[in-house]
Amino acid sequence: MAKPLTKTQLIATLAEEMASDKKSASAALDAIIAVITREVSAGGAVTLPGVGKIMCRERPERMVRNPATGEQIHKDADKVVKMTIAKALKDSVNG
Repeated sequence: MAKPLTKTQLIATLAEEMASDKKSASAALDAIIAVITREVSAGGAVTLPGVGKIMCRERPERMVRNPATGEQIHKDADKVVKMTIAKALKDSVNG
């Protein structure tokens, strides 16, 4: 399995694809991250065409088990971030 791109590598690759400098590529990436964070934190969802959909999902309260002791613990309701991968991306990986 290949190593994931670091933020620096992603910015360099993005700058190359945009035929731009790294400073503007970094600003674009930071702006996209800020928009996604703001929308998902507010309970909305963001669709990245060709990549997938990022959303916030609420989980109900439940009983969980401590794997070290086997003790049952009550866990309050919480929210989790979920990403659904787009079919186009799945097909490009598998095909």
